[in-house]
Amino acid sequence: MRTDIDNWSPLSVIEIKEVFAHIPSMWGIAGGWALDLHLGKKSREHSDIDVVIFREEQQVVYQSLKVDWILYKAEAGKLKPWKDGEYLESTNDIWVSKNEDSPWTFQIMLIDSENNDWIYRREKSIKKGKNEIFQWTNNGTPYIKPEVQLLYKAGSKQVREKDFKDFQTILPLLLPKEMEWLKLSLKKQFPEGHSWIGFL
Repeated sequence: MRTDIDNWSPLSVIEIKEVFAHIPSMWGIAGGWALDLHLGKKSREHSDIDVVIFREEQQVVYQSLKVDWILYKAEAGKLKPWKDGEYLESTNDIWVSKNEDSPWTFQIMLIDSENNDWIYRREKSIKKGKNEIFQWTNNGTPYIKPEVQLLYKAGSKQVREKDFKDFQTILPLLLPKEMEWLKLSLKKQFPEGHSWIGFL
């Protein structure tokens, strides 16, 4: 078990693309970096870098990464080694480093799907086609679409200040259909209301 959660030296977006280029699975940059890729420039400092994969492809990714990396599953506030052959049914967060003592380099988020649809785990009635949650930069780097990433940020237990700032930064770039999708999704997850809905 590791406890050095602040010991980060994240890979760059280019390095992440190199790591995942030859893994036969769908993946994309997530988090604040996904929004900056959509923006086309770096809007703020990022302390880490996140990658999403679909849960059913976890073993393909694990087998490809285990040669050069050590993977840890984040469960109940603890980081424990992810063992070879272990299928993660409910764990959503994987931390990756070169060895047991080296800094963390990236996180993998496991996202759920059903048939050919991505399923939003916090409100399972919210769905999109698997291909519909990704967008690509001009050089072919996949990333989570901004309206989907903003839903993850808005839908967490605690909306951080940086998440709201990310929302304000990206909002002017959202297309009307993207704004409408985000608004409807927030209303589904938060029928009692959400502070971001008024901006949409």
